[in-house]
Amino acid sequence: MRNKYIYITILTLLGLSSEAAAQALSQQPRLVVTIAIDQLRTDRMEAFSSLYAQNGLKRLMREGMMYSNASYNFTPVDRASAIASLSTGSTPYYNGVTGVEWLDRNTLRPHNIINDKDNGMSPVQMQTSSLGDELKIATDGQGKVFAFATDAERAILSAGHAADGAVWFTGGKWNLATYYTPENQWLSWYSRQYKPTEEINRNVTDIALRCVEQSGIGQDDIADLLYVSYDVGSDAASYQMLDYNIAVLLNGILRKINKERVLFVITGTGTTEEEREDDNEKYRIPTGKFYINRTANLLNMYLGAIYGSAQYVETSFNNQLFLNRKLIDKRNIDVGEVLRRSQEFILQLSGVRKVYTANQLMTSESYQLERIRNGFNIEKCGDLIIEIAPGWQLVNEDTHTTSVSRASNIPFPIIFFGQNIKPQSVHTPVTVDRIAPTVARAIRIRAPNACSTEPLF
Repeated sequence: MRNKYIYITILTLLGLSSEAAAQALSQQPRLVVTIAIDQLRTDRMEAFSSLYAQNGLKRLMREGMMYSNASYNFTPVDRASAIASLSTGSTPYYNGVTGVEWLDRNTLRPHNIINDKDNGMSPVQMQTSSLGDELKIATDGQGKVFAFATDAERAILSAGHAADGAVWFTGGKWNLATYYTPENQWLSWYSRQYKPTEEINRNVTDIALRCVEQSGIGQDDIADLLYVSYDVGSDAASYQMLDYNIAVLLNGILRKINKERVLFVITGTGTTEEEREDDNEKYRIPTGKFYINRTANLLNMYLGAIYGSAQYVETSFNNQLFLNRKLIDKRNIDVGEVLRRSQEFILQLSGVRKVYTANQLMTSESYQLERIRNGFNIEKCGDLIIEIAPGWQLVNEDTHTTSVSRASNIPFPIIFFGQNIKPQSVHTPVTVDRIAPTVARAIRIRAPNACSTEPLF
């Protein structure tokens, strides 16, 4: 009799265990919607909150898990490197996306990061897998991945290498990445027939909602990914329009798919609007101009005096100098010595705060160099990386470009909303590369292959 009770108890426990396992499986989201917002800032989002409706940004802040102090763990950051980090869970050191443009050392010509001579525009320069790629692998290609943005870089780098479609809105029309084949029929038709509105974020909202209606994402037991990229300005009206679009997107998706089956992830790109060049002078903030092209010429003269006249510095790009490695090797000059001498010379120039060499960034394990090293890629970056003083202008007279240096951190939020998310406000600093492993855990797939960070929860 006693054995009979033990047997019944075991069966009951097994039944409960099976039920719990089934419930756990059913709780996993079937659609993850990632909304990346260029120039989003936590302070402005909170400052303009009185202007929001109840079902947009206010709902996210009220019902979501909000990390208010997010940042990227590398520098410099632009919309391309930010989105690549978001989708790969890694930094430019591994994924190869150092920015919208990079300099080809062989031709000394700049290239857009998504330019592909064989496919027009593609993610071939992204050197690691993305979250979408890992979903495709885990589901034998059945999980759907779509990305919509206002520029090609954010659309394609969000989508990854194996997506079902990446579309961006430029020139008053939708453009499809032909790299992703076969071409999605509803997407091709819709992009041709769509009549755009003047508000560019609304166009992105419209096509994202049409995707939910037409593509079947979130309708079966296989997880799908939807990437949406918005822009926001610095004024209250811009945040109010952003709030409107987020409300329309949330309501449209949640009318189609139950909240318990959707996970929304909202974050920023870590970029801010460019400062005006005359602001520092106008308000008597210490400033100056550092000419990168003149620095290249001076360094050539200095190295020529030591090793003999030659073109040792091939070119400059952004805040980087590219050495003529073939010439240095041909003359049997030690590259490490050239880099050290160059570093010492540039550090003496006005406006320079730090100079990093490629060898230093490749070999050092110093925590102080981490953000610079994470933003460096041996195949895409120069031999010397120059950091100028905050407030100074970096000027290149050859390319007619100017940028203003700023070292301060401007936090933006990461918000999780939807399936199994309990309202919570977290002020502990976190980095965006932790989003990919968090989503991977939620939908039970591997994190991207260069992602080494822990999930946020």
